[in-house]
Amino acid sequence: MRWLVATALVVTACTPTQAAAPSFPTAPVVRTDLVSRTNVDGTLGYAASRTLVGGLGTVTWLPTDGRIIRRGQRVYAADGHPVPLIYGQTPLWRTLSVGVRGPDVRVVERNLAALGYSLVVDDRFTWATAKAVKAWQRHLGRPQTGTLTPSEAVVEPGPIRVASRTARLGGPASGPLLTVTDTTRQVVVDIPVDQQQLAVKGGTVTITLPGGKTTTGHVTTIGTVAKAASTGQTGQGTETATIAVTITLDHPKAPGRLVAAPVTVGFAGTVHKGVLAVPIEALLGQADGTFAVQVAGKLVPVELGLFAGGLVEVTGVAEGTRVEVPKP
Repeated sequence: MRWLVATALVVTACTPTQAAAPSFPTAPVVRTDLVSRTNVDGTLGYAASRTLVGGLGTVTWLPTDGRIIRRGQRVYAADGHPVPLIYGQTPLWRTLSVGVRGPDVRVVERNLAALGYSLVVDDRFTWATAKAVKAWQRHLGRPQTGTLTPSEAVVEPGPIRVASRTARLGGPASGPLLTVTDTTRQVVVDIPVDQQQLAVKGGTVTITLPGGKTTTGHVTTIGTVAKAASTGQTGQGTETATIAVTITLDHPKAPGRLVAAPVTVGFAGTVHKGVLAVPIEALLGQADGTFAVQVAGKLVPVELGLFAGGLVEVTGVAEGTRVEVPKP
């Protein structure tokens, strides 16, 4: 893992006896809050990757990679019949017919109601439920039995995204068919255990995407199980152990079409509120190891504090004073 500390310093050496340099652009000394950040490499991707296993029959249709599938839409087809997606936390594990009761019945009835079919949502499979199932089967082009078997629908907590296809057309539908994910993009970083204080649940982070574009996110989960990195050296595993931190994007569309990508995540560290600051480029290194800024052609000694966000905390100059900023 590559670690970067978000501080930088551009120093131009000079001596107090040097003549004033030609005029440069200026910037005011500002009063602001500075926050240092520690940058950690992470990976952008989609959440909750898992394998979807089919039911009975022969695969006759599969979705394309990247496809988003929502309630009522087909996930795949077996023996020429579409197998649709329904939302729920309870899988279908038995044939549902009139007289059956249970949480799986409630899942089916909730989805039928959401799809526009008229029925009472409870945990009882009644004649009204069977009528709605028949109407749904007619819409799907399936045999209108009024009963529902586990192989006739796929149950997932919400919309899914197809990451890749495992099965092939003409193959059995009874094995792994697709690798799917949630539709939400997230960032995962592995933080060394001795730096885990950087991650605070709900805390805001900055995310630098490929190309330099930045966006923000917030920490949603912090792992509790440490993972030893493979160093190839005996005894080094515990020293490089990491925990996984998951970050949700505040602006999900910020990555554009990126499906997966390396990113840099900035975790907030030290905070100095209401301090005076100048651009880092305004600092001039002196022969004795001290620093100064140039004001109206004169060198003014300053003491340095926190570096953050391209600025540096200074004392020795007044707020509003314009300091020269040499062009890089």
